[in-house]
Amino acid sequence: MTKKEIIRELKEKLDIKRFEHTLGVAYTASSLAMKYEYDLNKAFLAGLLHDCAKGMSDKEKLQYCKKYKIAVTDVEQKNPSLLHAKVGAHLSKNKYEIDDPAICSSIMYHTTGKPNMDILEQIIFIADYIEPLRDHDPELAQIRKEAFENLDHATYHIYRNTMSYLSSSTKELDPMTQKAYLYYSENM
Repeated sequence: MTKKEIIRELKEKLDIKRFEHTLGVAYTASSLAMKYEYDLNKAFLAGLLHDCAKGMSDKEKLQYCKKYKIAVTDVEQKNPSLLHAKVGAHLSKNKYEIDDPAICSSIMYHTTGKPNMDILEQIIFIADYIEPLRDHDPELAQIRKEAFENLDHATYHIYRNTMSYLSSSTKELDPMTQKAYLYYSENM
């Protein structure tokens, strides 16, 4: 599919707020790619598709995983909204015809991240957090600045704030988020 076709389909499938967020992530990812001399097209496509499964209900995501034999962890079973990343990576490859493993991996890990992310994984992880419509973190201005200075510092800062938020929340922590946080905190 072409970028225009993907944009047209996402505009139909996602609510307006999610679609605007999606465009914000795609353009933020492109900006970060320019800064770090990474392929702009890959960054834009990954940003565009990172939430392509967000329009599905939790029940639909669970059914999709069962149908396509996508592993579901206990945490994801309890909080199926987390599955949008795995389902999105699968849809990107199989529906949107994205053959690039780097793009699919960046979509797969854009929510939890993972230890030692590659540059595109970090770009999408960070872009999802800092895109212009986001305003959920009082330290967002600092994280946005860090994103254009050092991806590892911005990644760590996002994890630190996320862990702080999750520790005061009733949401169960995804083990991959914990592993990634430990990795980035030990390597800062």
